[in-house]
Amino acid sequence: MLAHSRIFLLSSLFLLASVAAHASDASRLFDRYKEATGGEAWDQARSLRLNGTLRAGGLEGRIETLVDLGGGRSASHYALGPVEGGQGYDGQLAWSRDPGGEVAVLDAPEAVRRARSQAWLDAHGYWYPARLPAVIGAPARREENGRSFDVVEATPQGGDRVSLWFDAATGLLARVDQKQERDLSVTRYDDYRVVDGLRLAFHSSNDSVDSTGRSEPRAHSEVRIAKVLLNAAFADADFARPELRASSRIVNDAGVTRIPIELVNNHIYVNGLVDGKPARFIVDTGGVNMLTPAAARKFGLEGAGKLAARGVGDETVDLALANAGEVRVGDAVLDKPVFYVVDLGALSSIEGETFDGLVGYELFSRFGVVIDYAGKQLTLAQPARFSPPQGAHAVGFDLADRIPIVQGSLDGVAVRLSIDTGSRVALTLHSPFVAEHDAATRYRAAPEAVMGWGVGGPSRGRPARFGTLRLGDLAIDGIAGDLYTGSKGAFASADISGNLGGGVLRRFTLAFDYPNRRLYLAPNARFGRADDYDRSGLFLFADGDALKVVDVAAASAGERAGLKPDDRIVSIDGESMAARSLDQWRQRLRELPTGSKLAIAYERGGTPAKATLVLADRIAARFETGSDAAAQRPPL
Repeated sequence: MLAHSRIFLLSSLFLLASVAAHASDASRLFDRYKEATGGEAWDQARSLRLNGTLRAGGLEGRIETLVDLGGGRSASHYALGPVEGGQGYDGQLAWSRDPGGEVAVLDAPEAVRRARSQAWLDAHGYWYPARLPAVIGAPARREENGRSFDVVEATPQGGDRVSLWFDAATGLLARVDQKQERDLSVTRYDDYRVVDGLRLAFHSSNDSVDSTGRSEPRAHSEVRIAKVLLNAAFADADFARPELRASSRIVNDAGVTRIPIELVNNHIYVNGLVDGKPARFIVDTGGVNMLTPAAARKFGLEGAGKLAARGVGDETVDLALANAGEVRVGDAVLDKPVFYVVDLGALSSIEGETFDGLVGYELFSRFGVVIDYAGKQLTLAQPARFSPPQGAHAVGFDLADRIPIVQGSLDGVAVRLSIDTGSRVALTLHSPFVAEHDAATRYRAAPEAVMGWGVGGPSRGRPARFGTLRLGDLAIDGIAGDLYTGSKGAFASADISGNLGGGVLRRFTLAFDYPNRRLYLAPNARFGRADDYDRSGLFLFADGDALKVVDVAAASAGERAGLKPDDRIVSIDGESMAARSLDQWRQRLRELPTGSKLAIAYERGGTPAKATLVLADRIAARFETGSDAAAQRPPL
């Protein structure tokens, strides 16, 4: 998940000033709020159409929102700087239209819960519980910045919990908190004005707040209402998923194009064109169309705005938006793509490869996609020409923030896994799942170390050998993966159990049919092979004519050899680092047997030094439980 598409672009563009109640202790707060904002006039209100301005990430534009007050349906459309987009709820499912024009129906359980909570707020379920019921908690008094608030927590039926903050002095709704993946979406309201007998908040702001209480300035957005139309006429079509605005095609008569791929670090590299200029991309189901700032300059594209992007690392990074004329991969063409311009930091050094960016959701959503890992070929087809590989097993998936999610079981425990061709790791279990199931004890995980790298920096975890992963009627054995230990980043989400990456996916020819929500997996010659796992304990990246040590795992061969972060390895067993690619060196440190002795020549602070690296298993060769597991545990 090099550039996970969970990007805080416009996290909650506008939340209607509304609340809900069902418990007697909270009723007085809701009644007071209703009287302060129009009283019985609300009983005759059927819809609101709101027009105003939107600001986010240094950009400004317009926004229009239509809300069905009786049913909680909604539709918002915005123009922000160089891009347009939208989001809505049709009464059953939420949808979003990305700046590139792609339209996604968000049908994963967590997306459905968020949509139902928003619908409850929009339908004033606290005043009209017959519309959308909820479980209401008792009010609590809280203080913030010298103001007093009465806070009510409510859980709408089928939704996530929301917190409603009423100003103790005025009775007006001042703030609503809602879950937003692993963070909290905090929307504040002020500038209340009377329109047609209703008193509405003409200004709202939204922030994403992490578990430490910090907000990300680049994720801040504001809406100012300029015009309100009460009881505007509406039809079902107004809330339905809009048509795809972006065009795509395959420029040959067959409607199918086949592109050679390179596999490096379990990542899929393809060559393409951006406005006719050669480009090299990683193909990433966990990402969106993305360019590095250097690549954007190379292609003559200028990014606008300063928004926030987050991936597997702890940190958020700058995100800008850039419009291109077209992007090509083989004979497949995406017209007028929007690229997210993101600084990927040291990722090229971590990969040991140069590349310009990613192609992701936009490609998968518009074409049928087949990835033949063994044959090193990517096939893109017009939807009518798509066919799954022979012998493939079909597994259904849903979409959560545009990432395919499958259901299965891991050693008898139900799991929901994101399918991520942008991750080189086989399987990463998310930290909430690890804690809930005491996975570190169950799998006798090795000490924590850097396991990967992506947007936002390194991710840390504890290596482990798993037993059997079941997806549909497939049983996948011998997976070597890790248990994420962080509290930030994509792998800290409690909505998903784990992330299935290239280390497992390379055992298959896999195909994606997004319109029909089907993933196809056809086992290849690697299917029955248990994963090898690094025996050095060194996380390395390319550093000119050397390999730089980024991290040394505790109780590993690298630690016993005395190697430390920032050491520069210049030769292994007399071979210069230039003799092999970084991927090939990593493969060698995985595949050489335990006990292999390697002569290491390195530099520390510019001073030459030598060490002997004796490779050792960090995890068991096979999954074991009970007393047999102790015998399989690698020596510390």
